[in-house]
Amino acid sequence: MTSPRINSLVDYDVDRLGRELAEAGHKPVHAGLILRLFHRANGQLPGDPSVFGQNLQRHLEANYCGRRSRILRRHNAADGTLKLLIGFEDQAAVESVLMPGFRDGVAAACVSSQVGCAMGCGFCASTRRGLERNLDAGEIVEQFLNLKAEAEAIGRRLQTLVFMGMGEPLLNFDAVVAAIRRIADPNLGGLGWRQITVSTVGIVPAIDRLAAEDLNVHLALSLHAPDDATRSRLVPSNRRYGVADVMAAARRFEAATRRTPNIEYCIIDGVNDSDEQALMLAGLMQGFRAHVNIIPCNAIGARLGGGSIYVAPPRARLTAFVDLLRSRGVVAHLRQARGDDINAACGQLREMA
Repeated sequence: MTSPRINSLVDYDVDRLGRELAEAGHKPVHAGLILRLFHRANGQLPGDPSVFGQNLQRHLEANYCGRRSRILRRHNAADGTLKLLIGFEDQAAVESVLMPGFRDGVAAACVSSQVGCAMGCGFCASTRRGLERNLDAGEIVEQFLNLKAEAEAIGRRLQTLVFMGMGEPLLNFDAVVAAIRRIADPNLGGLGWRQITVSTVGIVPAIDRLAAEDLNVHLALSLHAPDDATRSRLVPSNRRYGVADVMAAARRFEAATRRTPNIEYCIIDGVNDSDEQALMLAGLMQGFRAHVNIIPCNAIGARLGGGSIYVAPPRARLTAFVDLLRSRGVVAHLRQARGDDINAACGQLREMA
């Protein structure tokens, strides 16, 4: 006869834990404090019997546990970026990234939503082995808690979190939203709603669902090309949701939430970096309150399916592209790669061997 599985507190919100405490003869009002202490301790089970009393403390220790994930490997970049390989109980693993902020005392983090990715974008390493499985909400929360602990260890506060790691977040919608609710809630993870950004290649119905959830989070749309021919080459899902469709969804998100979307544009030498494409992109931005992030392509070796290697354009071409956007009134930023020497930059995440 096997012992019953002990549940991790990362899988709980206040209502669920309160119900279980009541069923066990304890006061459900303690659930909020238990979970608040758990998240403040970065996923460690509360361990002071003077807080709840001996009986409740023994109940917690017998029936619940802290984080189940393990840090299998860590890589440190020259710029201070830290990449973690985080393993779960079924031997699956994902990469998560901590980036020290340009201001002292703060840091940003990037978490994964799936093991692998099914989107097939040729400039992204996460697609190399396809999609293995979705992460559950607790596994996403555990990434946050691991990264929060790492930030505190170097004297920084985790300030912002982006769902830009492995996987397409909006194809794991329910788990991502549940994780956001725990991470952002001031009485749980405490990060704050406006500190979270969800990235997507443009799953149109799910963008509308995210707006309807009214979470007050930010949206990042991975556009990568202003025309359907080029975008379909780079982002296969464009064959289902074309440029006009995804841009319309981003506009609806902005109108519904009043949160300014980010338009992500991985710029690739000789593919999507021409003056004509810059002007087309500027045209898409007219009358739209959005920010365009130009992200120089980070090399990942031969692209998916073979063929030439995608690389960033020369610096002069990058500058000319951004200048053209700005000359048309577009709010555009040229992003600096973080952690590219350890394959931790945009498009480089995959399970380390």
